[in-house]
This record gives sequence, C-alpha cells and structure tokens, in this order.
Amino acid sequence: MACPALLGSALVVGAAALPASAQTYAALPASAQAYQDTALVSSPVSDATFGGSGIGAADDNGVIKLTGSGVTWKLHGTVPVGVSLSGNTISFSGPIVQGPNPIVADATDKNGNAEALEIPISLLPHYILLQGAAYTLVTVSDLTGSNSSGDVKFSATSSESSDSITFAESNLPTGLSSGSPALSYLGGTAAPGTYSGAVVTATDSDGAALKGTFTLTVEANAVSSSYGDEVNRFGNGFDVFRQHQFPGAIIAGWTATQGDPATDFIRTNGTHQGAFRFEYAPQGSGSGLCVSDPGGGWSSDPLRDGLVLASCNTGPWQQFIPQSNGTLKNVATGLYVNPDGAGGQLRGGTSPTGWGGSSYSWRDNSSLPG
Repeated sequence: MACPALLGSALVVGAAALPASAQTYAALPASAQAYQDTALVSSPVSDATFGGSGIGAADDNGVIKLTGSGVTWKLHGTVPVGVSLSGNTISFSGPIVQGPNPIVADATDKNGNAEALEIPISLLPHYILLQGAAYTLVTVSDLTGSNSSGDVKFSATSSESSDSITFAESNLPTGLSSGSPALSYLGGTAAPGTYSGAVVTATDSDGAALKGTFTLTVEANAVSSSYGDEVNRFGNGFDVFRQHQFPGAIIAGWTATQGDPATDFIRTNGTHQGAFRFEYAPQGSGSGLCVSDPGGGWSSDPLRDGLVLASCNTGPWQQFIPQSNGTLKNVATGLYVNPDGAGGQLRGGTSPTGWGGSSYSWRDNSSLPG
C-alpha cells in the first residue's frame, strides 16, 4: 500500500487553508494553564423564598384582574387569538370562542422566582371571565442537589404533579456548561477550586420557577500539551494522508519533519489514566480532529481498526496509552498501533510488529528534522 508520492511535505503547496477558528499552539504560561475536569461536588442547595404575595385572579367587568404584590406578570405558552395582557389585566378582543384551553399567567419576583396561575376561562365577544371562578396556583419547592459519580444532579417538586421540571445553572466557573437535570464534569475545563454563589433554577412547564444557590467544588487535572509527532525508530510518524482535514481522513506512516504540516499534532492528556490524545494541528493550529481507532465502525475506513481522524471528544477510541516497550495501545480496542511501511495506513493489531516499527516515542516539533 506504500504510496510515498501522496504523502509528506511534497503536498504543502496543495494544503487547504486553515480555518479562521483554528487555535495556534503555544506553551501555556502558568496563568493560562489548561485543565480537564474530573469531578464536581456541590454543597447543599439553599432555596430562595418567593418575593411576591397575594397571587390570584378575579373577574372584573369583562376582564380578568390578576392580583399580587412584588411581581410582574406575563402570559405563558399559547393563548387564544385576541387574548392579551396589559399590566395585571387580561382582556379579549375577539369573537366568541368555544371551549378554549385554560391559559397560564406567571408572576415573577425581582429575583426571578415565579408562581403560575392556571386559569380556566370563557370567551364571549370582547369579554373574558373565569370559568367557574376557579384557578390553580402552581409552585415549585424542595429544590435540592445530590452528588453522584462526579456529577451534581438536581431535583425539585411541582405542586402540579403532571408538570415537568427543567434545570439550568448559572454563575458557574469558566469552562463548565449548564445541564439538566445534572451538572456534569464531562467536557469541563474549569480550574480546580471552590466556587461560591453558583445558582440553579428549577422551572416548571407552567413557568413557575425557584432559584437556589450552592457552593461548587471543581476537581481537575492540569492538561499538558505539546506540539510534535509520535515517531517510530525508523523516523516515520503519524501522518494525515494528503493533509485531508475532515473526519474519516486516513492516518498513515511517513517521515516526520518540522516543515511537513501533515505530521503536525498536538498531544494532550486523555481522560483515562496514562492516556494521550493526538489532535491534528497543521503548522501548530488545532483542527478539532483527533486520531481515532473507530474499531471498524466507519464505512469510509478501508481497514478494520485502521486509524483515521474524527472530531475530538473524550471517548476511549481517541485515547492511546504508551506501553513500557514503547508501543501505543488504544483504550477502546486494546489494540497496538502498527505501521505498514512508509505511506501505509496505521492499524490496530493484537500484537506489535515483529520488526520494531510499532515502537513510538513523542518528539517535539523543534526536535524533528528540518
């Protein structure tokens, strides 16, 4: 399968332009250290108290008056055409409507906590009234968080048992994203430490909402990264075939040099103990594509367990653990990275090659041949 004319620095002039979003590698100063989160721990959640009072609704000469102090009102969800809210007054400007669904109005205090009114209504021409003078007050209570397997999972109770509840977290440290019902460390890059004043909001499907505050402890590992290539004892390193910068591009073996963008990678710590991940980085610019052994799961891969590029993630298919004999073993497949001569696709095997080509070591770009 050797095809040296197709690989290596001979293709530099044909390389595709790097995306504007690509990030160029540089050694990180201590103040800009990168981290990979390993666990999140929450203190007990301190629930807020709703700041409004006297929430209700009443008929008032063809309109419905909403009552309550310390709140602002808005209609929630879909309402019949012609129904509108102004201040605390619900009115109707249309013709008669038979059997309209109940409407929902949310009362929100200055801190974002809310209670909801489910209001059964009757509609006559330019006239709205409570149907049977009845309404249902919906509230959220018992907002809590529990620590489970490194995540923080939230729960709460709605007074309307059939309603669903979603959760959103805010005031989080940089590098964490909100999640529902769990705030997860997976994919997080927040620096380790203890952060007070984190906020979680539980919102009922009727719009009733309750906020809570908690202290969040982040556990994380520093991510070490370097720019270069994995090179075997014959000087052949990981090489992106024809510098194809897309998922499914083949990883072949080819002479690694400083001037060949096809052999440029950034190595970072994996999420598995002792593992590394290799991101394709032509001229030091991360592409967002990482070396992967998809285990035969890609139809575009001509060899089962052939190495290809895939969108970078934290999965085991993209993580490789150096062995004591210099070989690399994929975390997901347990197979060794084996070459097939210069220009051949690298491939996972149950044992290393007998001629020593499977013995790799990391070499920084500055130490590669010019």
